[in-house]
Amino acid sequence: MRPRSLLGAAAGAALLLLTGAGAAPATASAVADSVTVDAAGRIAADGTVTLTGTYRCASSSGPVFVSSSVSQGVSTTRYGIGGTRAVCDGAEHRWVNTGRPMPGSLVPGAARVEATLMELRLFGGLPLPSVHAASDQAVTLTRV
Repeated sequence: MRPRSLLGAAAGAALLLLTGAGAAPATASAVADSVTVDAAGRIAADGTVTLTGTYRCASSSGPVFVSSSVSQGVSTTRYGIGGTRAVCDGAEHRWVNTGRPMPGSLVPGAARVEATLMELRLFGGLPLPSVHAASDQAVTLTRV
């Protein structure tokens, strides 16, 4: 995972944590943690992007989030698209992230999406990201 993506995921998760999102109960299971990205994303006329996929995590000691970012073409710029609080109960769940990057930065067509299932764990009193799973997927952004 790229350091910039990891920092973006951590920042998004910290923001959700600070907004007071409730904690989900954790249960132990033999299920492997995973995150997927659907092959199609949506982009609205105002530039709002919606990305979707699935995730599964079995247990956690801190809050867990699904973050996503998107890039297009040869650009190395990745745009963070929302964050979703994850429930780590061993079951597969859907995630939906929505965000609006700078106007005109993304257009309908081919793109790359990186999704990260990330937990904030306390290390020496400081919440630091711990990646449960990551996925990098080619997608098509379609106009809605």
